[in-house]
Amino acid sequence: MNTLLYPSREIWADTLKRPVAPFENIEATVKQIFKEVTAKGDAAVIKYTHFFDDVRLTDIQVAEAEIAKAAALVPEALKTAIQEAKRNIESFHMAQKTETIALETTAGVRCWISKKPIQKIGLYIPGGSAPLFSTVLMLAVPAAIAGCKEIVLCTPPDKNGQINPVILYTAGICGITTVIKAGGIQAIAGMTVGTTAIPKVYKIFGPGNSFVTGAKQYAAQLGTAIDMPAGPSELLVFADESANIQFVSADLLSQAEHGSDSQVVLVTTTPETAAAVKKEIQKQLTRLPRKAIAEQALQNSRFIVVENDAVALELINEYAPEHLIICSRQEAFFTEGIQNAGSVFLGNYSPESAGDYASGTNHTLPTNGFAKSYSGVNLDSFLKSVTFQKISPEGIQNIGKTIEIMAEAEGLQAHKNAVTLRLNELTDENI
Repeated sequence: MNTLLYPSREIWADTLKRPVAPFENIEATVKQIFKEVTAKGDAAVIKYTHFFDDVRLTDIQVAEAEIAKAAALVPEALKTAIQEAKRNIESFHMAQKTETIALETTAGVRCWISKKPIQKIGLYIPGGSAPLFSTVLMLAVPAAIAGCKEIVLCTPPDKNGQINPVILYTAGICGITTVIKAGGIQAIAGMTVGTTAIPKVYKIFGPGNSFVTGAKQYAAQLGTAIDMPAGPSELLVFADESANIQFVSADLLSQAEHGSDSQVVLVTTTPETAAAVKKEIQKQLTRLPRKAIAEQALQNSRFIVVENDAVALELINEYAPEHLIICSRQEAFFTEGIQNAGSVFLGNYSPESAGDYASGTNHTLPTNGFAKSYSGVNLDSFLKSVTFQKISPEGIQNIGKTIEIMAEAEGLQAHKNAVTLRLNELTDENI
């Protein structure tokens, strides 16, 4: 865990670099797997599932009966927790619904915008060292609220060729019936090009490692939309003297245990805070079952001491963290000044874990600095905005001359003629 004292802006780019492999490093692998899945379909998906997940499958689609049976394998306490989280996520995303906006821009010219669901979507659910059933809720719940017609869920199987029953239970209560035993690049390729078992979708959602992120980026090049370039998890915590050191340390470790390629960053204005957090992390680390993973991630961590809150805010906006926790006496200063972050957690009693599971906000968020230009998943992620217009004879007469002048100025005579013909007809009718 490296501590940097008052780094100059000239070295911020290197200081804040993520441990993410560039797409160029995996591009050949991604393209080769996509090529094989396109040519050989399910056989290629099965081949690469054996290669990457060390399991031989004959059928990659989960039967509906298997989804139904999963409920009996999930402890009742966990079912209750999942149901409560689902209610909170539903409440927050239902509140994001908006009404159709309609306006008469000029007399006789009526314009409106209506949101339509994306009909076919694919959900990628990581299921390797930690089966993320919470991500099923985060993606399937807003998809259902949006009215998406077809939802396909891909997640890697275990060594016995089975899907974690909690993932299946969660998929079941969210109404998902198409579940595919496939992860990694081959799953993204299957949803992009379509196979016998895997329906082709219009948009792919879900986080993953560098390979999954690279595959999604390539899918976008082939015409399948993606939610965002969501790669390895990351967290930045700003802590001043008011922060609870135990809480801050636990929050940093909660992200470090996600994976060895995760990154956690502490920003503070006092060296004493950085030293105290570092000491507490070592204490808490010894008690974690995923200690080895967290230790690897902590090698990519940064503890940064800056001169004051203003510099801290500037650095945070430059880093654009996926998750941001603010523990500061000057909370309003940061909430007003934050421009680039996926999701923000305020105060000592707002752990990032709450957003991961049950508070109601979505945990599928932009990483690797993409929070500068991408939003996290929300209800609108599953919708398209379609504009409509209805122009009456009066309306085309009111705006026709404007259109003609502009079209002629751009040298687009056919555009002008499309209006002129209508205006002439209306003139002839009035003669």
